[in-house]
Amino acid sequence: MDSFWKDLATAFALMLILEGVLPALSPGTWLRTMAEAARLGPKGIRLVGVICLLSGAVLLQLLL
Repeated sequence: MDSFWKDLATAFALMLILEGVLPALSPGTWLRTMAEAARLGPKGIRLVGVICLLSGAVLLQLLL
């Protein structure tokens, strides 16, 4: 079970790195993107979240 927690922590660390790339390299673009996302409203944001979630699950299945 230790391997599971190590893999989970590794995945979390990689996610944080990827999430930080755009704001670090291009904060103006990141701000515009977040402003556009805010205009979507709760339903639009939920739809984008579900699409990302399903895309990630499919990709994970393809990699395993």
